[in-house]
Amino acid sequence: MAKVKITETALRDAHQSLIATRMTMDEMRPILPAMDEVGYYSLECWGGATFDACLRFLDEDPWERLRIIRKECPKTKLQMLFRGQNMLGYRHYADDVVEYFVQKSVANGIDILRIFDALNDIRNLETSIKAAKKENAHVQGAISYTTSPVHNNEYFVHYAKQLEDTGADSICIKDMAGLLTPTATYELVKMLKEAVKIPIQLHTHYTSGLASMCLLKGIEAGVDVIDTAISPLALGTSHAPTESMVAALQGTEYDTGLDLNKLDVVRAHFAKLREKYLESGLLNPKMLGVDANTLLYQVPGGMLSNLVSQLKQAGKEDKLEDVLKEVPKVRKDSGYPPLVTPSSQIVGTQAVFNVITGERYKMVTKEFKGLIRGEYGKTAVPVDPEFRKQIIGDEEPIDCRPADLLEPELDKLRAECAEWTEQEEDVLSYAQFGQVALKFFENRRNKKYGIDGEHADTASKVHPV
Repeated sequence: MAKVKITETALRDAHQSLIATRMTMDEMRPILPAMDEVGYYSLECWGGATFDACLRFLDEDPWERLRIIRKECPKTKLQMLFRGQNMLGYRHYADDVVEYFVQKSVANGIDILRIFDALNDIRNLETSIKAAKKENAHVQGAISYTTSPVHNNEYFVHYAKQLEDTGADSICIKDMAGLLTPTATYELVKMLKEAVKIPIQLHTHYTSGLASMCLLKGIEAGVDVIDTAISPLALGTSHAPTESMVAALQGTEYDTGLDLNKLDVVRAHFAKLREKYLESGLLNPKMLGVDANTLLYQVPGGMLSNLVSQLKQAGKEDKLEDVLKEVPKVRKDSGYPPLVTPSSQIVGTQAVFNVITGERYKMVTKEFKGLIRGEYGKTAVPVDPEFRKQIIGDEEPIDCRPADLLEPELDKLRAECAEWTEQEEDVLSYAQFGQVALKFFENRRNKKYGIDGEHADTASKVHPV
């Protein structure tokens, strides 16, 4: 057995899980050279919600963030999370936009694209996998792990083979809700190792308190790479602590070869940030506990906080238990989608409506209609035709790859944001986050030419794209 490799999630998923992706570039930058010295397999540092948070909350250019990390970490592979045909947005995009996004991500410093689809519909990954291969990037095809009457090991093995055949260089078991148990992990990894020739990476969250045990059993079954988070940003809804896993494997045949002293330098930096986040209230101590109810309701941490805030707004906080019981029912009705962005939000919001109105599906969201109609792709179990008719009426269901219905849109998007663009990548920020991106562009210009906007008219002419 070769050494186990480690992907560090502190720069993306760890702070996305614990502090809603609010870590700034200024907070990361001082420690990047030390992280580059550790010898990690990769740094997961981009994609997921980082792009949205940079533009919406931090007034930072996500592309500039990536370029800085690349410059400061020349020795370590940089990795991103990519939602296939959704890219980092919340709808499907035309193929020309997806291809351009992949090209620009690699050009700005990404080595590994972890590509997943919320429904495990391989058709939604074909364009991005092909585009990443064209750019000579490493494609990691991710399985959105979930449990249901149809999601068994045979299902996951079949999907892993599809990913390998489509061009994936490695497979990630992406357990976003912390649903894996140690035994289930061992059995799934064993079967995957027998079925595919490419490396297997394991990504699981600490939410239910099982992550370290799952990683260990996965390693014993042959996992090649594991995702961990440096200890100040570990546990709770985040990941198993990096140093603990390194220590657990020291002196065994799986020894990572990483130096705990080098990791301690990284730990000390993030320990100070953790104190700062706790004091400011950005890090809620509740996020650091164990919630074994995850195993009952399959509700990931981020989805749970969404449900609570929706109920709060409606003045129905006492209905949380009812909503948690309703979620699995809505999930069953909609063909058992795994609960990950965007399907977690769609199923969760519909469950809230069903409980608040007191009548199931009396009010149906536009997104839930889209899910039932097939706008997001194919669900693991076909939706009951009668139920589908109840939800979408006489609208035509979609059976093809949803993106086949989209016209090329890159030129149109370029024209729409032309007056604001200062770099080629800006069109991709605009494509995914529209008004949020425009507001960011406006702030950027104001900072550059003086807040009074006196030169605003000429500013857009300075850097035509």
